[in-house]
Amino acid sequence: MEIRVNQIELNGLTFQYRETGEASAPTIVALHALGMNAESWNEVAAGLGEKYRVLALDQRGHGGSVRTDTYTFELMCNDLFQFVNAMNLERFTLMGHSMGGTVSYLFSETFPSRVERLIVEDTPPPFSGKPFDVPSQPPGPLPFDWDVVPSILRQLNNPNPQWWASLTDIIAPTLIIGGGTSPIPQHKLKEVSELVPNCELVMIEDAGHNVHVENLPAFLATVKSFLNSLI
Repeated sequence: MEIRVNQIELNGLTFQYRETGEASAPTIVALHALGMNAESWNEVAAGLGEKYRVLALDQRGHGGSVRTDTYTFELMCNDLFQFVNAMNLERFTLMGHSMGGTVSYLFSETFPSRVERLIVEDTPPPFSGKPFDVPSQPPGPLPFDWDVVPSILRQLNNPNPQWWASLTDIIAPTLIIGGGTSPIPQHKLKEVSELVPNCELVMIEDAGHNVHVENLPAFLATVKSFLNSLI
């Protein structure tokens, strides 16, 4: 399955994305986790590319996309808004992992009519709990902008309560996939699934936080079943 790497200007900033599948096929936009990039979706895109067009975006500070002075979930949500508009996507399936999952919740709350289906991998929106330590410097050379890390951790430590309050505004059929051995509190995923009006929660036991990497067959089977059930 061919993967095409492209660049696009959004608000004067350069972003990179990977495209798999036919341009005429139903579109899935995929958002990666903190410290990863669009390449992390390659095997998922190959598994879905026969039937869907998969657009995996390098979020700001990651991969081939722009490094900026500021990083927030809100800015990443706006980047996604600019991206889908530039790609002329009126409605599409949105799939996000970890940090990308939080961006996906936020987008689906803010622009509910744009999201046809929502798939979130192993993350709830940020919630109050044990605070994360915010490291002052990177452990060594990194393939992404280190400034993303303290910025995002500060938001996780001081979450906007509106993100949970607005989960009821999501109108898209939603699938949340949890990793059975993940450090993410799985009961929080259940809480989210009970707030989103049309939501299914599937736990994949033989996987941790990176479900689509650690148990790709189960992840793909779950996603395909969800997508096929709504055709």
